[in-house]
Amino acid sequence: MKFTKLQSVGNDFVLIDPQGEDKDWSKLALHMCHRHFGAGADGLMLILPSAKADFRMRIFNADGSEAEICGNGLRCLIHYIAANNLIGNRDELSIETLAGIRNAQIFADGRIRTTMGKPMFEAHQIPVAAEPDPKYYNGQLISDFPLNINNRRLLLSLVSMGNPHAIHFCTKSVEEFPLGEVGPLVETHKAFPKRTNFEVANILDSEHIKVRVWERGVGETLGCGSGASAVAVAAQILGYVGKFVYIKLPGGTLGVEWDGHNDVYLTGKAEIIYTGEWLKDETV
Repeated sequence: MKFTKLQSVGNDFVLIDPQGEDKDWSKLALHMCHRHFGAGADGLMLILPSAKADFRMRIFNADGSEAEICGNGLRCLIHYIAANNLIGNRDELSIETLAGIRNAQIFADGRIRTTMGKPMFEAHQIPVAAEPDPKYYNGQLISDFPLNINNRRLLLSLVSMGNPHAIHFCTKSVEEFPLGEVGPLVETHKAFPKRTNFEVANILDSEHIKVRVWERGVGETLGCGSGASAVAVAAQILGYVGKFVYIKLPGGTLGVEWDGHNDVYLTGKAEIIYTGEWLKDETV
């Protein structure tokens, strides 16, 4: 089975064109994404035909679970489409995902700007297991939502970008935060029935935020596009930043735009690392 390895801001993926074949993609993701016994990746992506858009994307996390959307994965898939001339000379296209249709624009310098959908803030949309106390609402955003983890009190802002995000804004450097210890406990906390992505963020100034991400079903990643979008949205509502902000992740920087009402826009680059062939028949 032929595959392509891609990355964007260090978030890496193996991409397969099934060409009509159907396999146990969750099981395959577990094997292919393994860092030592597989190709090594944060996720497995499929490029598929769509009746609603130019293409359809499915994405499976490294633990085999299927995700609704992945911003960096989306950009990698679009880069693959452009690099393989699957849309001719067009510089705009649409991708169907479990979170809805996402539109994209490809720039001459290699940057790709995608819609990430409208952020959602209701408890059932995130989802959060129980309706939070009204005092945690900031008019629009569920913020200062308290979670006690290992004697550490976290105040979280909750946003759905088609997938769930819990954001902790901290005053200290994000490098000092024990993400490897706290991240898995937040991800699997009973407050989040579908688990959650967890971001720790430090506001540098009105246009720059530093972020680390514990990604649901993957662990700490070098980048997360939907996480960057969620952080930018929450920071704007809380008055920390304006309508455009640079999100500085360990693997690189993404640009996020939001007008406060409509779709979030995410901009960054992606690249093909290598192509290969998967030969372990027992896993498929």
